[in-house]
Amino acid sequence: MAAKTRLIEVDATTANTLQDRAAAQGMSVSELVAGMTALGETPASVSASDLAELDREWAMVKAGDATVAHGDVVQWLKTWGTPAFRPWRDRNRRDQ
Repeated sequence: MAAKTRLIEVDATTANTLQDRAAAQGMSVSELVAGMTALGETPASVSASDLAELDREWAMVKAGDATVAHGDVVQWLKTWGTPAFRPWRDRNRRDQ
């Protein structure tokens, strides 16, 4: 049985962005939006050790310890979704 569809209006910028993202992932806009909706409904799962690490790092920030420069974070974020991406802790390591 075919899924029932509805027309939802969005501004041109949003429509273009959705179309571009869907095309880049090889899917339809409907599939992209369905995936985004499902992801938004999935509760985030954070381990106790990850949460403790975040608490420790936040305490360091509040205490005035050094933080990462904005430009460094921007450069790292630009690697997301590319072959150059590495987790933050591994960002300076090069695969051999």
